[in-house]
Amino acid sequence: MHQVTDDEGSSRVVVPRNFRLLEELERGEKGIGDGTVSYGMDDADDVYMQSWTGTIIGPPNTVHEGRIYQLKLFCGKDYPDKPPSVMFQSRVNMSCVNPETGMVEPHLFPILADWKREYTMETILIELKRAMTSPQNRRLVQPPEGNDGGRVEQKGISVKCCIM
Repeated sequence: MHQVTDDEGSSRVVVPRNFRLLEELERGEKGIGDGTVSYGMDDADDVYMQSWTGTIIGPPNTVHEGRIYQLKLFCGKDYPDKPPSVMFQSRVNMSCVNPETGMVEPHLFPILADWKREYTMETILIELKRAMTSPQNRRLVQPPEGNDGGRVEQKGISVKCCIM
């Protein structure tokens, strides 16, 4: 940990990336709130803690109700100073998601567009779930369930996922 002085002359402690990610991992493993959002490491052997998996259970009284959405989050070396990339592995029709790639478009999703170091992967997942209840998303026709096959990640790796 180190202290940083801001423009006004006040100082704050900055938690290093790996400590921050360990905190997030611990919180994710304990479960969040009502259990409709969860996340964890994609690969326990990933010493850089870059690749994460998230799950959102669709909120009630929306077209998403009862659906289980799987996501990939990638925390680059600049996380948490810069947001992770976020991609739905499950097919979803939302105003902030690229329908071809499943990528959450930062310029269409305020939490990514206006990223603050204090935000977490949990914040992202909770906000995506909240976005599912917004007027522009709550009634959008959704692709058939189980139609997840073969999304291509940014690095060109084919990803397969199944709906539980």
